[in-house]
Amino acid sequence: MERKAHYALIGLFTFAVVAGAFGFIFWLHHSSGKKQAVAYRVIFDSSVSGLQVGGNVLFNGIRVGEVTNLRLDPDKPSQVIALLAVNKATPIRSDTRVGLEFQGLTGVAAVSLKGVSATTPLIEREEGEPPTLKADVSASQDMMQAAREVLNKAQEVITTNQEALHQAINDIASFSASLARNTDNVDSIMNNARETMSNAKEATASARTLIDNLDRRTDEITIGVNKMTATATRQIEIAGKAITDLAHNPQRILFGGGSSSTTPASTPPARRPQ
Repeated sequence: MERKAHYALIGLFTFAVVAGAFGFIFWLHHSSGKKQAVAYRVIFDSSVSGLQVGGNVLFNGIRVGEVTNLRLDPDKPSQVIALLAVNKATPIRSDTRVGLEFQGLTGVAAVSLKGVSATTPLIEREEGEPPTLKADVSASQDMMQAAREVLNKAQEVITTNQEALHQAINDIASFSASLARNTDNVDSIMNNARETMSNAKEATASARTLIDNLDRRTDEITIGVNKMTATATRQIEIAGKAITDLAHNPQRILFGGGSSSTTPASTPPARRPQ
């Protein structure tokens, strides 16, 4: 029992440490965010469908804060009041335009802030009260209303071009029917195209073989010419040497023999016996 209680205490201590760490990180994140953010109040004159607490606040498309609260004005039920936490470095001025921005037809809404002039003074803040911004009248239109307007415009385009669309559909139907009737011809064309490609590949291979054979023949001819040139060169050298020897020793043609000329020695007379 003591060992089980010991394990339980260790588990509780570990859980408390982990929970404390997560709590500290959460507190640090939100406390730093609050120090860097300032509050603004935005008044919408109609529905803000799609806008939720925690939604993004965008300034010229860049996220600068989030929606912290949404509520109705008890004195004016047609109005919706949204509280925003915005980065204090955001240049919100008196002419800043406020609206809603939707991400697609089914996406959530975000509060959109757009700067107009850089010379307009910044909004002044009062102690205890966040500055109030007025949204554009057309900015708070319902998302479904925007979708209906898009569909209505599409319907107008279709109605205006009804005859052209019918003609295009008829042309597509005619082409499909013609294609169905000429299926055999299309198959034949495809087969011919494949055969043509195959023949082209074979021709390419034959041309490559011919080029290789031509290269080999060229090498053989070059080697033969080099050998003939070397033989002719040696023959020319031998003939030149013979001509040179003949020029230096022309008597070889008459007497033959070596290259040096010698006269036969006279035989001395025999002695008579005494």
